[in-house]
Amino acid sequence: MKNAVRTFSLLAVTLVLLAGCVAKRKYVDSQVAVRLLKADSATLANRVSNLQDQVAQLEQKLKEAGAANAQLSQSASATQNQLNQSKAAFAEQQRKLEQLQSLLDQQKRTAAELRKKMADALSGFSSSELTVTQKNGKVYVSLSENLLFPSGSADVNAKGKEALSKLAAVLIVNPDIAVNIEGHTDSIPIRTKYPDNWALSTARSTAIVRILTNTYQVDPVRVIASGHSQYDPVESNSTPEGRAKNRRTEIILSPKLDELYKLLGT
Repeated sequence: MKNAVRTFSLLAVTLVLLAGCVAKRKYVDSQVAVRLLKADSATLANRVSNLQDQVAQLEQKLKEAGAANAQLSQSASATQNQLNQSKAAFAEQQRKLEQLQSLLDQQKRTAAELRKKMADALSGFSSSELTVTQKNGKVYVSLSENLLFPSGSADVNAKGKEALSKLAAVLIVNPDIAVNIEGHTDSIPIRTKYPDNWALSTARSTAIVRILTNTYQVDPVRVIASGHSQYDPVESNSTPEGRAKNRRTEIILSPKLDELYKLLGT
């Protein structure tokens, strides 16, 4: 009987010890599992934080990209406006150039018609007495000294007055022509009542102005007189032939350019 009791007690103690070992192992396993779960939780939390940071960065970049896109859109709109303005300015400039070219062509045609009228009116005079040419939209009537004046004088002779009367007849029926009269001499010093070639060239041009305006009724508002002395020669003054060509009076006829000047001023 005693042996049975001892055996039962030993078995009971063994069962208690075994139960304690199992509980302790489960506890340890639970602790390990808890630590693992905490580590996983920390890792996940860290990953979530990183992902949140990335989301915030992406949102900031998206915001910056939106702002940049808005700025680019605004810049593109401004550039397009500038382009439209440039196109409009170019078109306006092109229109003015076409108008200008039209006026210049018209001036050339008017000058060509005027040159023909003058050449026809003065056809009775030789080329050594006068020439009629067209240059730069103007008509140049160059009259020699022999046709107009005695040597060293500003008194227009009879044949010169005849030429001026024919010239004035064309001017009167063409009232939109400006008249510039230039007196020219050679380089030989003057030995008459005039102190120098400046005075002689100016006296000759004003003498022609008086005949055109007083005798032949050309509107004086249209006429300008000037003297150039020896300083605008057409030939060398070193030869008698050259000096003879330099002693001349040029009547320069210019179609009025009011429309042209108005266009250039706008």
